Amino acid sequence: MSKSEKIVVGLDIGTTKTCAIVADVVDSQKVNIIGIGTYPSTGIRKGVIVNIESTVEAIRKAVDEAELMAGVQINSVYAGIAGSHIKGFNSRGVIAVKENEVGAADIRRVIGAAKAVAIPQDREILHILPQAFTVDEQDGIKDPMGMSGVRLEAEVHIITGAVTSSQNITKSIQRAGLDVSELILQPMASSESVLFNEERELGVILVDIGGGTTDIAIFKNGSIWHTAVIPIGGNHITNDIAVGLRTPVAEAEKIKIKYGCALRREDLAQETIEVPGVGGRSPRVLSRHFMSEIIESRVTEIFKLVSQEIKKCGQMEMVASGLVITGGSALMDGMDEVAEKVLDLPVRIGFPEQIGGVADVVRSPMYATGVGLILHSVRTRENPEQPSGQNGHLTGKLREWFKELF
Repeated sequence: MSKSEKIVVGLDIGTTKTCAIVADVVDSQKVNIIGIGTYPSTGIRKGVIVNIESTVEAIRKAVDEAELMAGVQINSVYAGIAGSHIKGFNSRGVIAVKENEVGAADIRRVIGAAKAVAIPQDREILHILPQAFTVDEQDGIKDPMGMSGVRLEAEVHIITGAVTSSQNITKSIQRAGLDVSELILQPMASSESVLFNEERELGVILVDIGGGTTDIAIFKNGSIWHTAVIPIGGNHITNDIAVGLRTPVAEAEKIKIKYGCALRREDLAQETIEVPGVGGRSPRVLSRHFMSEIIESRVTEIFKLVSQEIKKCGQMEMVASGLVITGGSALMDGMDEVAEKVLDLPVRIGFPEQIGGVADVVRSPMYATGVGLILHSVRTRENPEQPSGQNGHLTGKLREWFKELF
């Protein structure tokens, strides 16, 4: 591996912040974080770019800061993509096996058959994630290569997005003077850094609460079976606080970070906070309990929508590991307790793991996507035989096979 190949950069262009994380890749099992840069995002709304110039500026500032800390020059990045335009669905393909033994060509053909679905012209396929294969009547196979049989079936999860959204992300990154190595679905990336293999196998729900959206990814048997995006996130909580406490949005964000609690607790009634007024009005003193009522109402709504999404796809009984919450809003006190109350599932907060270097700097749910982009790229590029968080140990092989399909 050359020196340039050892440096991998994850770029998370979020609604509230743009974050660039630089890693030095020792091998597929050891990744050292050596730099991080962040800058507020003003050109993103609900995960989608609405102002190219502002986004380019945020990317440049974040990358410059990361370069300074890491002491390297950044030329290319692995970028995340999200937003309410993202849609996922399951598909199935069936073919007859040639030579009575499953080979690489057969797997290419069955994946091609599974992806042969009608997609509107304004949308494109972002990911094709194999879930399981069936050879003759033997199902639940992760890798059918070399198996004897006459009929091969493939179940895949296909993720699509708006063509213009991915074009705008690519354009913004290129205008910042960088190349785009790959666009990766953000909840898929986050799962790489916060989920354990045991959780993916047993069944787990990943809920990534960002500034503008809440992304959902449901795993079972080691693969993604459902993805969804809810157009509500941490910014909505901030706006509720601003309206409820009659304070500027910027002040509401500060108050949320410092004093926010997602669960109404009686002891909060004894604590007070000073709330700046709007338009030069005098500050007021209010109880934290009052603010927690505002926050709990919105957080409960978010998790009720998550519950509806899980029930809609019929996976509630298949998630034995429960729920993992990540994203910046996951840090709020009481978030896991509200989720447990609404969904009646075991809940934990997901922190980025399996990293070295200055790991303490990025070991926070708000950096889960940035770290995950790096881990995703490393695991699929460095050692394709290692299990991936999304599509098993076929990830690297299929990456090569897909080149022939597209």
